[in-house]
Amino acid sequence: MRFDQVWFRYARRAAWTLRTVSATVEPGATVVVLGRNGAGKSTLLQLAAGVLRPVRGAVHDRPPIVGWVPERFPADQPFTAQQYLTRMAALRGLPGPARVEHWIDRLGLGDHRHTRLADLSKGTAQKVGLAQALLSAPGLLVLDEPWEGLDAVARTLIPGIVAEITAAGGAVLVSDHRGEIAGLPDAIHWTVAGGAVHTTGEPQSEADEVVVEVAVRRADADDTVARLRADGHRVLGVRPAPEASPGADASSAAGEVAR
Repeated sequence: MRFDQVWFRYARRAAWTLRTVSATVEPGATVVVLGRNGAGKSTLLQLAAGVLRPVRGAVHDRPPIVGWVPERFPADQPFTAQQYLTRMAALRGLPGPARVEHWIDRLGLGDHRHTRLADLSKGTAQKVGLAQALLSAPGLLVLDEPWEGLDAVARTLIPGIVAEITAAGGAVLVSDHRGEIAGLPDAIHWTVAGGAVHTTGEPQSEADEVVVEVAVRRADADDTVARLRADGHRVLGVRPAPEASPGADASSAAGEVAR
């Protein structure tokens, strides 16, 4: 699949979100999309999935079967989890319940199969969204922050699912806010900044790095992590800060940042 001089904005007089994007996703590739909040990562993924159309330029050679998982699954639908997946399978011409049951079991949705979508937790709803994207083996799987809201067990499944898709010749595009890319070996890294997409190299070897510890306010932790990763740093973790000195903000969090 190829982005050919793609431009996009959300309104005629609005600023351009993306400009002159030219990039290629080869069959079997995993592309991790990085960037600060508001940089255009989700816009790029929606263009890849065909949810949005370029204002200028074109996306060529998109595979016929695309699995799309938005950051927030649209759960305001009058179905249970099983009813929704069964309907989606029928729309895609899949015979029988085998694929639905496979993904219900694999993603741990068995206890929620008869729960209405609107009553699911965010993490469980995200599992339903992931399941529907995988009912038909996709030639392109597009994941917007797939780890958001998932429990630890479900998060560990995603690298294996990605590996299966790419081993079969499919491609995967995934945005990453949590730093889970360590579980996606051989990934190509795209950074979205200033409306452009830059291909970045593999992370530096550990021999070239030092670890710098920083402390930030707890409320700023997610944004700080996103900014560090967008600037090419490898964030090793986030943990509660040591006991604060008098007058310090006790709600701060500390993380180790490899530079």
